[in-house]
Amino acid sequence: MRIDSLDVSLIELFTDFPGIGVMECSKRLGVARGTVQNRLNRLHDSGVITRIAPHIDATAMGYPVTAFCSLQIQQNLGQDGMAEKLAQIPEILELHTVSGSSDFLVKIVARSTADLQRVLDSISATEGMGRSSSTVVLASHFENRTIPLAREAARRNPESPGDPAPGSRDTSMRNGGGPTPTRTIPGQNVQ
Repeated sequence: MRIDSLDVSLIELFTDFPGIGVMECSKRLGVARGTVQNRLNRLHDSGVITRIAPHIDATAMGYPVTAFCSLQIQQNLGQDGMAEKLAQIPEILELHTVSGSSDFLVKIVARSTADLQRVLDSISATEGMGRSSSTVVLASHFENRTIPLAREAARRNPESPGDPAPGSRDTSMRNGGGPTPTRTIPGQNVQ
C-alpha cells in the first residue's frame, strides 16, 4: 500500500497516544474527522496498522534485564511445535525462526541476572530443545522503530492517491518532496 505524509502523521499520533480518539486526531492534524476515520480504516484494512495498543515497558514492570538467545532445536518436533512450547514461558517476548546455525532467535527479559539464569534454565528444560547461546543487552538505543520506515515510504510515494488535497494544511511532501517536518505535539515521543 502506498502511504503519504498524512498517513505517517496518523501513525505517529497513535504510536505516541494509543488511546487518542478520532476527533482529537482531527483537531491536532487540522483535517476532517471523516478523513481521519477513512485513513485509519484504509491503514487497518491494508495491514499497515495491525493493532493500536499501549507500549508496555518491561523494565517498569520489574524486568530490567534483556537478553537475546539463539536456540537450536531437535528437528522432530518442528518449528511450530517448539514455538507452542516456548510460548508457555512468559519472559519470552519475541520468537523468530531464523536461517543459519540456529533455528530460533528469542528476546527474553528477567528481573535480574540470577533470574535470567532461571529463564534460560526453563528454556533449556523445554522438551525438544538443543543448544542455546545468549547475549545480554547492556543498553538499548531504540526498539520497535517503524516511524522512520513509514516516513521513508511516504517520501518515496509523494504522488500517492491518498495525498491531502491541494490547499490542505499538510503539504510537506509536495513541491520537491523534501523531508517531512516533525510535528510538535506536547508529550510526543520522537522515534
